[in-house]
Amino acid sequence: MTADLSPKLAEKDAGMHCDDARGSNGLWLLVIALCGVLGWCVAWYWTTAVDVASIWWRSETFAHGLIVFPVFAWLVWRKRTEIGGLIPRPVPWMAIPTAGAGALWLLGQMVSVAAAVHAGLILMVILGMIGTIGWRLARVLMFPLAFLLFGIPIGEFLLPTLMNLTAQFTVFAVRASGVPVYQEGLHFVVPNGRWSVVEACSGIRYLIASLLVGSLYAYLNYASLRKRLLFMLVAIFVPIVANWLRAYMIVMLGYLSGNELATGVDHLIYGWVFFGIVIMVMFSIGQRWSDEPITAPQSLAEPLDHPAANWMGVLPIAASIAFFSVVNAYFDKPVTPFEVHYSLPAPAEGWLEDRVDPLSYRPHYLGYRGESVKAYRDAQNGQVVLYSALFESQQEGAEMVTWGNGLIAPDTTVLNLVSAGGFETTLGTVRGARVIGQGMELAVFEWYLIDGRVVTRDWEVKLRLAAKRLLGQSDASMVFVLASPNTEEGEGFTRLRAFLEAHGRALELAAHQAMNVGER
Repeated sequence: MTADLSPKLAEKDAGMHCDDARGSNGLWLLVIALCGVLGWCVAWYWTTAVDVASIWWRSETFAHGLIVFPVFAWLVWRKRTEIGGLIPRPVPWMAIPTAGAGALWLLGQMVSVAAAVHAGLILMVILGMIGTIGWRLARVLMFPLAFLLFGIPIGEFLLPTLMNLTAQFTVFAVRASGVPVYQEGLHFVVPNGRWSVVEACSGIRYLIASLLVGSLYAYLNYASLRKRLLFMLVAIFVPIVANWLRAYMIVMLGYLSGNELATGVDHLIYGWVFFGIVIMVMFSIGQRWSDEPITAPQSLAEPLDHPAANWMGVLPIAASIAFFSVVNAYFDKPVTPFEVHYSLPAPAEGWLEDRVDPLSYRPHYLGYRGESVKAYRDAQNGQVVLYSALFESQQEGAEMVTWGNGLIAPDTTVLNLVSAGGFETTLGTVRGARVIGQGMELAVFEWYLIDGRVVTRDWEVKLRLAAKRLLGQSDASMVFVLASPNTEEGEGFTRLRAFLEAHGRALELAAHQAMNVGER
């Protein structure tokens, strides 16, 4: 009997050694494949990769990006048992969705939208990894790969909405507490102090941090997809409400203490301590729903006689990643700085040219090729100031629609902007707003002009200019801003409409001449 079992035991022992060797080789091949894709993407998109890393390093909002790849590596290591003897098996047609991510990156470059550029790179990394390692490994590593999405420094587009919601809730709660409040947009006044909802008060940092930690918590503690999704909803809802309560309590602490508490550094310390407590409470509640520890499944090792991976399938994926960097290098050629000088229309009948006060309000636009300002006065002695800026050969640092350009400077603490919606004029629909601060209120019209067409939506401007660049056409365009003193009856908006009725045609001709002069 002993003689009969020996061959079987020897065969089993040899099989175990083979499986161990196969599992070890499979894990190392996986590591090499993942690192190879990451290195290939970084090599072709080095500038973007450095930009993303610098945002992680300097931004408190996106500092979590520094731990994304280390956590990804740890999550992959946790799956080593399930990976077993699986080896990468490239999927060539994954070059198509990878090219889609590359197209997003290129579009972001064309329209100078950093969020699209950064998202395009991270998506190329993720899709490139999936295509290189194959479906079986991608299913095992589904969450670790999805976790890489947290590396995209995106979310600041939520700032205006979150800031407005925080201001509205804080004012409502303070009034409900019996304290009188006067509100102007994001600024409000209580009897013993002034408060403003700034970016740090929006709660975006809390929200992103909660989503990252919450996703890990749900993944590690729940086996049910339903529980994981429910906890993610909690991770979204709790930090938003917690931030509202935090802002309300800070204002009330300042009010009740005569502005001795929660107004300096302790303002920030209090905020983070409060948020930490809320997160701990959220996790303690989530612990009640936790599933039993999940036993790692057996290795999914492939048959020992399975053919080796066809690494030629990686070539289409690698080519699709590199392609868009090459295309961008063709279009993104340096432009020698130049200036364009042009004139605005003379006053129409019933209007007079007025002096432009150098200390008066002026929109905040940088990177233009030409700029012109002119003041007019009507028969009722009401002033209208016309501001314009011309942009051409637009690239980073010289774009019409970009962060920082707008009706007020992004870092101003003395002016407040309140949207007034769209206004129908002789030129078409323009954007209206009220600029409040420094003891004044101005009615403002703003619009862009591209190919003689009035455009008010930033995203439409970006797409039109991107199309012009791809077609090799001039991207000359202009922004116009009209401003006039306003009253509660909206007298300023009436005056601006009258100005456009009198000067609309002359303004179109002046813009046409200015952009023709600017074309190179």
